[in-house]
Amino acid sequence: MGRGNLRIYLGAAPGVGKTYAMLSEAHRRVERGTDVVVGFVEHHGRPRTEVMLHGLEEVPRREIAYRDAVFTEMDVDAVLARRPAVALVDELAHTNVPGSRNTKRWQDVEELLQAGIDVVSTLNIQHLESLGDVVESITGVRQQETVPDEVVRRAGQIELVDMSPQALRRRMAHGNIYKPDKVDAALSNYFRPGNLTALRELALLWTADRVDEYLRQYRSDHDVSTIWQARERIVVGLTGGPEGRTLIRRAARMAAKGSGSEILAVYIARSDGLTAASPKELAVQRTLVEDLGGTFHHVIGDDVPASLLEFARGVNATQIVLGSSRRKNWQYIFGPGVGQTVARDSGPDLDVHIVTHEEVAKGRGLPVARGARLGKGRIAAGWLFGLVGPVLLTLLLTHVLPDLGLANDMLLFLCMTVAAALLGGLLPALASAAFGSLLLNWFFTKPLHELTITDPKNIVAMAIFIFVAVSVASVVDLAARRTHQAARLRAESEILSFLAGSVLRGDNSLEALLERLRETFSMDSVALLERASDVDPWTCAASVVGNSGKPLLRPEDGDVDMPVGDTMALVLAGRVLPAEDRRVLAAFAAQAALVLDRQRLVGEAERARRLDEGNRIRTALLAAVSHDLRTPLAAIKAAVTSLRSDDVAWSDEDEAELLAGIEDGADRLDHLVGNLLDMSRLQTGTVTPLIREIDLDEVVPMALGGVPEGSVTLDIPETLPMVAVDPGLLERSVANIVENAVKYSPPGTPVHVAASALGDRVEVRVADRGPGVPDSAKDRIFEPFQRYGDAPRGAGVGLGLAVARGFAEAMGGTLAAEDTPGGGMTMVLTLRMAAGRPPVRADLPAQATT
Repeated sequence: MGRGNLRIYLGAAPGVGKTYAMLSEAHRRVERGTDVVVGFVEHHGRPRTEVMLHGLEEVPRREIAYRDAVFTEMDVDAVLARRPAVALVDELAHTNVPGSRNTKRWQDVEELLQAGIDVVSTLNIQHLESLGDVVESITGVRQQETVPDEVVRRAGQIELVDMSPQALRRRMAHGNIYKPDKVDAALSNYFRPGNLTALRELALLWTADRVDEYLRQYRSDHDVSTIWQARERIVVGLTGGPEGRTLIRRAARMAAKGSGSEILAVYIARSDGLTAASPKELAVQRTLVEDLGGTFHHVIGDDVPASLLEFARGVNATQIVLGSSRRKNWQYIFGPGVGQTVARDSGPDLDVHIVTHEEVAKGRGLPVARGARLGKGRIAAGWLFGLVGPVLLTLLLTHVLPDLGLANDMLLFLCMTVAAALLGGLLPALASAAFGSLLLNWFFTKPLHELTITDPKNIVAMAIFIFVAVSVASVVDLAARRTHQAARLRAESEILSFLAGSVLRGDNSLEALLERLRETFSMDSVALLERASDVDPWTCAASVVGNSGKPLLRPEDGDVDMPVGDTMALVLAGRVLPAEDRRVLAAFAAQAALVLDRQRLVGEAERARRLDEGNRIRTALLAAVSHDLRTPLAAIKAAVTSLRSDDVAWSDEDEAELLAGIEDGADRLDHLVGNLLDMSRLQTGTVTPLIREIDLDEVVPMALGGVPEGSVTLDIPETLPMVAVDPGLLERSVANIVENAVKYSPPGTPVHVAASALGDRVEVRVADRGPGVPDSAKDRIFEPFQRYGDAPRGAGVGLGLAVARGFAEAMGGTLAAEDTPGGGMTMVLTLRMAAGRPPVRADLPAQATT
């Protein structure tokens, strides 16, 4: 069962006529014989809309009690049980009453589509998720009911219902939208001319982008486009702060204006796993990115600006979106910030957008300690405080403040030791304690300028100083190591959670998993190698290579290798990983092996499906041989036996009739055997077309020899360009298509065969006035041994259209079925124009619908 088609009527504001247009479309479909029901339509007391419901079947709504009141919602189960061809579901962004089957109505619609039911719905532009911030800035109202853009973009058709602001306000003033007691408030608030104009512009621009996508698809399907357009990739830098949602929506609007743009949200975490980000906020932002059609990436790197730029260049990004800094003014003394650094180092190939938000200059809170891996800068600062600081302090106490006393001097030296411990860890603190004690002994304890202490009190004081200094340094270092371990465990748990989630989701992309591994450990190359036994050479099952990486063919080529069983190894190149990273690496390796096995099982299942399909075709072939071939043979045998009989004296008319029956049976046998042989050639891939340039009027008339005279009308202009085809295959394709059309056309109604040029393609359209085929069966009729409806056994074995499509595709063309206006079916055979012929301009529809 195929997925249903979604059609959306999109408007800029309430009252433009979306529901009215949807109901008008429903009446048109009912007149054409389509099974249409009303799943849920809200007329809001508008008389003209309510009248349009007359004559349409309505599925009873479901009543739900909530907070001492009874509400009605669409009964999804009732619609599924009714199984109409088309269901009308109004207000796609509606939030269902608690207790309903789904939280949102668009989720109800998804269930109907999955069941193969076509859905026609309505939506206002302000309910799109990516436009929430813009609509709020225009109208001052935050839309709580939204639909993910991806849901709307998956719709098969989107039609804009447009109305000028002045006309909409007149409708409002006449009471056609809201009740009279609400008109004045609406006109002075939401329905102000400026609001309506801005919303209308949003709707027009968004629909225009969809028209561009339709045009690109159309040109691609007909090979009209010869222009390559670079793809925009927008990287959104996230900090885990509340401004991330604003940045993501802003990037989504930028991507919507581009051609095939892609959004990549990235969060840079430090290598020790410590972060000031909120895991809950990051989870919300990940969901928002995925709802808007983007991807979320988690990258590890100590230098955030450099890591962000490296990621952007690695994915061939063209733009970076960052938020204005949340730092307070005084915090800029520590550096220029991520945004300024990225903008400075981005170069001419990357555009950097700094987006303002509500959290600007509100501060980022206290910095979080980064654990034992302090970095070269902090370690250098610790040694500077530990060695140079005591010297400067000694000069200060001997020349500027000579009379503070030994106790105060020791406290000052102790502060220097604590500063060295906080900055550089244990070793700089121990060095500071030892060096400081020597300076105290030499310059401040009697006898001065000697390494001896005569006063026992001074000895005790010096011992206490050394003990306190070493204790403080040890405690600081121990806390850093414990914090580092906790951070690593949390980072590992997040990665293991991701791997477990990928197992539950059934992810089968081995390359995506290896790319995630490469990003996690900041490696240049990652490869999964395998071999049949210990003596066989290694082969690469899958690999990912960064910009500076190289392919890995053996475990010896990498810096790290992780065995997976006896015949598989995960190899990484870029840097040597510490031993503590091996546990996470082992989890990645096990998951990679699992994904590889899953891919192979999927391949085995596909091969089994093909074998099953082959068995089905062989069974159908046997059935065809046993019946459809024996029928004309029996007729031929009976006619020949009658002619050879000596008991009956046949007249000339009788003999002619019997001979005609023999000839007709032989022709049917020849046709059936020819199609069987052609299908066999297509199944085995032995069809080799001999392409040459030829005019259609030389081939198509020859293909009509097997149909009765007067059953086909031809319209093939002599001005048509030549086509690049195999004449023999083209003749067989057209013959099968025309014979099928004549078979199902009513008596006395000829089949119309016409040809026209479109871009650099030529279309041959074969239109009949037969019963037609519903959309759900249009693809199935091209399968081998398929005959639509109750076709009699004598109508053939169901290979004609399958052979015609196979030959068309072998020549680089296509064959598709469409509805004939007014009833019937049209077969559209699209062929390539001969090389060197100027393409014909395609007359595309100029309306803003998709």
